[in-house]
Amino acid sequence: MRKSARTRERILAAAAQILSRKGWAGTRLVDVAEVAAVQAPAVYYYWSSREELLAEVVTVGQRATHAHVVASLEALPAGAGALERIDRAIAAHLEVVLDRSDFALAAIRNAAQLPADIRERQLVGQREYADVWRGLVEDAVAAGELTADVDARAARMLVLGALNTAPEWWNPERGPLADVVATTQHVVRRGLARRR
Repeated sequence: MRKSARTRERILAAAAQILSRKGWAGTRLVDVAEVAAVQAPAVYYYWSSREELLAEVVTVGQRATHAHVVASLEALPAGAGALERIDRAIAAHLEVVLDRSDFALAAIRNAAQLPADIRERQLVGQREYADVWRGLVEDAVAAGELTADVDARAARMLVLGALNTAPEWWNPERGPLADVVATTQHVVRRGLARRR
């Protein structure tokens, strides 16, 4: 990788780190440049504006979450049940957002803060990710694994909403990520599974 490309990646990673912690309004290019160890004007060599840089961070974060969840689902055995697939998607989502990617965390934390024009562009990726979850819930309905008294759409939206708020309250000093994953899976499974 050329030096220019490495510098661009370093700035992008610094922007993800700052954006994930300080939010859209609190992310300043001078802070990004400091973390990336470049002069602030260097950012404009790669991006025309602060908004363009931060929009790319959010896009990369959306793609990271989507790709990690899909790859985790594809790694399951062919005969995995619908609720087992939902369990795996829950784990993958929490892993990438809480532990593996400042980009994913930045995308989740800033979705509601995006300016309208950027928000419109980001909705495309958000809908694609929602389609993954729609498929998981529809598969559970088709397999008879979802309880009949649950609205499938509401269930999907509530699960995604809960997963997306985890960064606001989870603290690794209060307990391991594995415990949060297991608890979330338990709560979702108990709420969705058909009583036998």
